[in-house]
Amino acid sequence: MLESVRHYRHAVGLRGLFSAVRGKAARSPILLEIRRRDLRFPCYLRVPSTDVSAFEQIFIQRQYDFAVRDAPGTIVDAGANVGLAAIHFANRFPAARIIAIEPEDGNFEILQRNVRPYGNIIPLRAALWHQNRRISLVDPALGDWGFMTQATDGDEADYGRMVHEVEGMTMDRIMAEQGIDHVDILKVDIEGAEREVFADPSAWIGKVDALIVELHERLKSGCNRSFYNGTRGFDQEWWQGENVFVTRNRACLTRCPH
Repeated sequence: MLESVRHYRHAVGLRGLFSAVRGKAARSPILLEIRRRDLRFPCYLRVPSTDVSAFEQIFIQRQYDFAVRDAPGTIVDAGANVGLAAIHFANRFPAARIIAIEPEDGNFEILQRNVRPYGNIIPLRAALWHQNRRISLVDPALGDWGFMTQATDGDEADYGRMVHEVEGMTMDRIMAEQGIDHVDILKVDIEGAEREVFADPSAWIGKVDALIVELHERLKSGCNRSFYNGTRGFDQEWWQGENVFVTRNRACLTRCPH
C-alpha cells in the first residue's frame, strides 16, 4: 500500500493521489486532467488505473526518448492505449502524421479525448493482427493496458474473459487505407499479438525504418522468436526500459547518447 502511495505521488502528484483515493473509495476511476510544460494541451488519465503507470513510463522514465537525425514524417502507434505515446510524439514532432491504433472501447474513448486537439493524430479503433478479420478482445486481468487479442474461432488458448470483438487489421491494410507508403517509426505494444504479426511481415516490413516494441514472451510463448525472425533485415538494436528498438541504418532515429 505504501509503495502504491509513493508511486502515485511521484507520477501524478498529491492531486492525482487524492483523486485515486477517491476513485478507489467510490469503486469507479476518476478522470484526472494533467497539464505539463512539454504538452501543448492537457491529457487525461483514469485514476486509479494502469494509465498512471503508462504515464510514468512515457513522461517520467522517458522510455520512448531517442535522438533523431531528421524529424520523422509518419509514426504508427499500434496498441496506443489512451494515446499517451501518441501525444508525446505529436508534441515532439508536430509535423509528423501519427496513426494511433487501439482495440479496447474504454481505452479508445479516453484516447479520442486525449488526441482531439492534435490535428496530426488519427485515432483508429482496431487491432493490429496478421489477418484482416474480426477477432476477440480478451481480458487476462492485467489492467486497462493488458487486453489481449485472439482468433474468435481458432484453436488458440483462451487468455481471459471475452470483452468484445474488434476488427483485426494487417499492417499493409492499415498503410493502404491511410495512404502510407513508408513508416519512419512503428511502435508496437500489443500484448502478445506480436507473435502473429511478425510471423510473416514480408508484405510491409521493408517499408518500416524503425520499430519500438514491447515483447510479451511471458504472456505468449513464441513472441521473441517471431519478432527477431521477422526483423532480420534491421541493422541496430538496443533496449530501453521495457522496449526493444530496432532500426535500419537509414532510419531517422538513433540511440540517445548517455
